This record gives sequence, C-alpha cells and structure tokens, in this order.
Amino acid sequence: MKYRRILLKLSGEALMGDKSYGIDPVRLQQYSDEIKTIKEMGVEIAIVIGGGNIFRGVQAEKSGIDRVQGDYMGMLATLINAMALQSALEQNGMYTRLMSGIKIESVCEPFIRRRAIRHLEKGRIVIFGAGIGNPYFTTDSTASLRAIEVEAEVVLKGTRVDGVYTADPEKDANATKYDNISFFEVYEKNLNVMDMTAFTLCQENNLPIIVFDMNKVGNLSRIIKGEEIGTLISSN
Repeated sequence: MKYRRILLKLSGEALMGDKSYGIDPVRLQQYSDEIKTIKEMGVEIAIVIGGGNIFRGVQAEKSGIDRVQGDYMGMLATLINAMALQSALEQNGMYTRLMSGIKIESVCEPFIRRRAIRHLEKGRIVIFGAGIGNPYFTTDSTASLRAIEVEAEVVLKGTRVDGVYTADPEKDANATKYDNISFFEVYEKNLNVMDMTAFTLCQENNLPIIVFDMNKVGNLSRIIKGEEIGTLISSN
C-alpha cells in the first residue's frame, strides 16, 4: 500500500446521488463498500463529510439567517450525514467512532486528538462531524486540520469529477485535466480546489491532496495501491 493512514473528505452533495435533496441509500451503500475494501487492506481511515445535501451555512444569509447561526446549522447537517455514514459502515461490519466538534454526548464523542489517534491505531474508522466547532470554517478546513492532527499521510478529496481541471469541466468542454500540480501552481492559476484556509494548511504542513472521482467504483482502492488516479497536489 502507498498510504497507511488517510483522511477521506466526502461532499454532502455526493450523498444525494440522483436525488435533489437528502441522502440516497444506494450512494451511501456504494461509499460504504468502497471504504470497506480499503479497510480490509489494512488502511487506517478518518473521514470528514460535508452537509450540502441538507444545509449550507453560506445559504443562510440569502434567506435572512445570521451567518454564524447558519454555520452552526450547517455543522449539524454534517453531523446528520456522519451518523448516516456511521450506520452504513457498521451494518457493513466495520467498527467506527463518531467524533464531533460540538459536544453532543448522546450520539458522539467530543473530538480529542489523542483519542482519535488511538481509535485509528485500534482499527476503528473515525468520522469527524460538526466541523471544527466554530463558524466561518468549511468542512474542507476541517478535513485539512484533522488530517494534520491525526498525522494522516494524504487528504483524499472525493468529488463527482475526476480531478482538477483548467476550468470547470461541467461548463467548459475545452477544460483539460492536471495529473500532477504543485500548491504554488494552484494559487497562481487560481484553481478552485479547496477554500484558501484549508489549502494553506495542507501547503504549510506538506500534506498532499488527491482530488478524484469517488463515484467511480474502485478508484479509492486504486489510489491506496499507488495508481495515479485523479489529480495529485503536492509541494513538488
């Protein structure tokens, strides 16, 4: 295996599948199966999942909700998705722990760095919900920060596109894909990979990012085996 401890970042929108809202059980099961495959390879797995299929904090201001309040609502949306993913993984025979940036003891543990690392060492899949517990930070920032804290070797950003392009491939037919690109080049070309806080955290801590299509069966395990899937963003 090329990677032994990873942070998998999943978007909430991806959980919708073909639906316009909520959680698609078929997509949820697919993700569970993909994660189980790499778990059986011996990979230590931490996961951060967004909440855009339910609520996004940035939508709050448009509807008249205070931004801070909206961000907390978005954090709770990520927790709903995290609980759904936890249930799917456990029904698939895996051991998990859900850790939250907001204290909700009835359903999850508060995030404690050393405890999270210990869970990973014991072979449990750790899901981080509710962001970092503070407004104005995205789940991308959560993924970068938690990956650094638990000493993950890479951030795997699973999306619905197969990498980073010169432009949005869903809007520009002439967009071309990068197989490898440096952090500096992403800045220079103003490519939309992660928010700037998340991206800077990875750059300053020399933590590589791989952007890939999570919806294509087998992509996740191919990355773990060292195949060049998606786009690798690194210091080199």
